[in-house]
Amino acid sequence: MIEIDGSEGEGGGQILRSALTLSILTKRPFKLVNIRANRSRPGLQPQHLMCVRAAGTIAGAQYKGASVGSAVLYFEPGAVKSGNYRFSIGTAGATSLVLHTLYLPLALRGDKPSEVTITGGTHNEHAPCYHFLETTWAAYLARLGIKIELEMIRPGFYPRGGGEIRAIVHPCSRVNGISLLSCPELTTAGGFSAYAGLPESVGKKQARRLSVRLKSEGVESHIPVEEWEAANPGSVAAVIFRQAPVPPLFFGLGERGKPSERVADDAADEAIAFRDSKCPVDPHSADQLLLPLAFSSDASEYKTSEITRHLTTNIETVRKFVDRTIQLEENEGKSGSVRIAQQV
Repeated sequence: MIEIDGSEGEGGGQILRSALTLSILTKRPFKLVNIRANRSRPGLQPQHLMCVRAAGTIAGAQYKGASVGSAVLYFEPGAVKSGNYRFSIGTAGATSLVLHTLYLPLALRGDKPSEVTITGGTHNEHAPCYHFLETTWAAYLARLGIKIELEMIRPGFYPRGGGEIRAIVHPCSRVNGISLLSCPELTTAGGFSAYAGLPESVGKKQARRLSVRLKSEGVESHIPVEEWEAANPGSVAAVIFRQAPVPPLFFGLGERGKPSERVADDAADEAIAFRDSKCPVDPHSADQLLLPLAFSSDASEYKTSEITRHLTTNIETVRKFVDRTIQLEENEGKSGSVRIAQQV
């Protein structure tokens, strides 16, 4: 049994999600202690608990310690079974993170397409939003040979959630390696400004601010305004660079008392920092690419605009389950390269 200290590295839910995925793929059980020890509310919270239960469901696993607030989890996987699955987080927890836990086992160990429906939050702080999955994540996976069809049935914002996403995960017999080392100059951007249950002026202010910020940095943009229907009010501002090898999406989220201009600034700040790095891979994708590439027999190399604590933590988690040489060039907080050696 592999023992993992959940307080190491970024000390959050990512260690849990990656461990669940890796455990199922390698058929190696694990014991995770100090779960989310570095968070203000440590232990398993509802969305993390759903990751455990969902992983256990698709893999016929046996597990112990799966309760809200639990700091220790034992997980022993069985065989992956393709099928139609529905999971409800019960809160506004991130649907995207539950999907991140499940997709790779279903793709690499499934014998037919699986349909996964998840209800909860679709646009959350500290998690990929649905549109990032649709625009960026799915496009990277397609390059790797992993086909996922995505649909947002309805959006869901904090605190009520109520959003729903659906994914069809197709079986994948081989994961392709990638080489992404350069990025063209990014001079134009797309995106959107969306609002739900709020005045139209919120959407217009976000769009106007995004356009002004980007233009001041030499980026021409087209930011349409969209009105959504959701269980409770919310807003999103997003920037997409479609000139990049895989289009990255950067977003900001509204919250009570937060000016519309600040929502747009959150998206603009990340987008401009990425543009200025001249690297092809955004920080969030750099982290998410690791797990599938660890199961490719090919060598891979990519340059990312920022080496994050999530990336370095994920590398250490992968190494606990898979004997693979993974090298980082540069330190956390800087742009740098990730190299994954060919499987021997």
